Amino acid sequence: MPELPEVEVTRLGIAPHLEGRKVTAVKIIDGRLRWPVPVSLSKSLPGQKVSTIERRGKYLLLEMDTGYLLIHLGMTGTLRVVPSSDPLKTHDRVTFEFGKLSLRLHDPRKFGAVLWHPKSKGPIEKFTLLQKLGVEPFSPEFSGELGAEVLYQSSRKRSVAVKQFLLAGQAVVGVGNIYCSESLFEAGIHPAKAAGKLTRPQCSRLAQAVRLILKKAIDAGGSSLKDFVNSDGDPGHFMVQTKVYDRKGLPCKVCKTPISQIVQGQRSTYFCPQCQKR
Repeated sequence: MPELPEVEVTRLGIAPHLEGRKVTAVKIIDGRLRWPVPVSLSKSLPGQKVSTIERRGKYLLLEMDTGYLLIHLGMTGTLRVVPSSDPLKTHDRVTFEFGKLSLRLHDPRKFGAVLWHPKSKGPIEKFTLLQKLGVEPFSPEFSGELGAEVLYQSSRKRSVAVKQFLLAGQAVVGVGNIYCSESLFEAGIHPAKAAGKLTRPQCSRLAQAVRLILKKAIDAGGSSLKDFVNSDGDPGHFMVQTKVYDRKGLPCKVCKTPISQIVQGQRSTYFCPQCQKR
């Protein structure tokens, strides 16, 4: 599933091609995504200019003249900018035409989303699906010791495991399954430790680790387990850098102890039992 690094890599790839350009046509090939694609977009978007492309959590936000186009990649979605003359591929669901360029949402499993928030309904922050998201890991609100305080205060009296606490995305967004394992290893915290038992120093290390791991993942083009490719069609390479994820039984890169695997919330978690004592 594309997580924050993959979505950010996508944003960085498409923004230079589309910002400042006007939509010339919208073609809804198969609008049966997680939520039905608004058919009105075919009439309302042509002629509108993309002023900026931002990201909130795993949502791409394309600011247009009268509103925001929100795109979520779901489990297997990808966005690519290609010449409009390129033939459509199987599982291309929606295309946004920009003259000779086409932005295409490719989504084999149809768990992605294309949504619209008109400016007449208020700031994009008021959009229902964005309201409960935690802080952005690279925002000023999560920088330095502010990030530690966010994690510390939001984890008080929480008995849930710290891995599940991070995955929920209500404290800080974007720490998906791979990045949870890697961040917790970097911070030296056992993934099954109760979130409410995190100390302030541990929260400080964890906040720093989250920023570090996500930045490394973005720099590496994200992680490709099966489906993800960037806007140029290239896979991400973060998986070759992982220290614990998908390394069960292999020696820890720090202490040589075999990496362990457990299942938490039906997701695999990897950790070093020596470096991450409970």
